[in-house]
Amino acid sequence: MADQKPEIKEQATLPPLSKMARKVTNSAFIKEFKEFINRGSVVDLAIGVAVGGAFTAIVKSLVDDIIMPITSLLAGGADFSSLAIDIPNIFGADTVAHIAYGNFIQNVVNFLIIAFVVFVIVKFLNRMNADTERAEKIKADADAKAEAKEKSK
Repeated sequence: MADQKPEIKEQATLPPLSKMARKVTNSAFIKEFKEFINRGSVVDLAIGVAVGGAFTAIVKSLVDDIIMPITSLLAGGADFSSLAIDIPNIFGADTVAHIAYGNFIQNVVNFLIIAFVVFVIVKFLNRMNADTERAEKIKADADAKAEAKEKSK
């Protein structure tokens, strides 16, 4: 009895689910996903979200504490955050619909500022990329000329 060896099951006898799981994990899509995760883009995205949250607080403060008071002065002292309309219930109940359109105006200003800042950042990055590409092209042209001159000797 001590001489008996345990039976080893072959790969072919695995249940179909295991074959399917193996097929999925070896698929090109999963491999590409693993490369994406390992490339660091997810970390960059997480950092972007954190910075975006902080940036939102800065923009909110800029709008609430600087832009809206100036806009309010230009508009004759109106306080946009308190602008609202109360619409009475036409069905006889003692409730009203409170529409705070001042908050909406303030949020539109917030959005426009954020959109403008993102536009400026993207424009700056595009210019930096264009400058880098131009410098690389000039260097490649100079290298090609030097190589051609070297060959002609």
